[in-house]
Amino acid sequence: MGVRTWIDSWPVYRQLTGTDPLGRGAAAKSARSGRLTPRVASADRVVKSVCPYCAVGCGQNVYVENGKVTQIEGDPDSPVSRGRLCPKGSASLQLTTGDAREHQVLYRRPHGTAWEHLDLDTAMDMIADRVIESRRAGWEWEVDETRTRRTLGIASLGGATLDNEENYLLKKLYTALGAIQIENQARV
Repeated sequence: MGVRTWIDSWPVYRQLTGTDPLGRGAAAKSARSGRLTPRVASADRVVKSVCPYCAVGCGQNVYVENGKVTQIEGDPDSPVSRGRLCPKGSASLQLTTGDAREHQVLYRRPHGTAWEHLDLDTAMDMIADRVIESRRAGWEWEVDETRTRRTLGIASLGGATLDNEENYLLKKLYTALGAIQIENQARV
């Protein structure tokens, strides 16, 4: 490559002498970057979603190809995040495609050292039995001759990813169970 050809291919020279003085287009593009295509170019469809990590609710564009999620990016149409995602939101593709994602129920018995697989029906029955037993064991009809009809055996601490509707339904559920210790850790 001659000196003149090398200088002509230099991005700063192209920026100063060409039609792109701010270096945002052709001046910044190399031959290699000109051949690149976006990761999302082959997607069959784009699904609008909301980041599941916190209560901010940043918008996401979920790119799907052949029924499989291939990329997740910030949604520029979102009034909340305007196309930006924090590091956790940017890594949310791992929630759907990560090797560490579990697709079945894991259970570790009391004092156990190993996890075992359970079917979903068995796990749900175990949870229901424990809720009923905790409610029964902690039920208080009255305290100091004042009618309370409550249980201190059940409490709820909601996560920051829950929205108002989910919190409303959880509050109704736990109130119906007689729980009075109902809180949410949402910061927003």
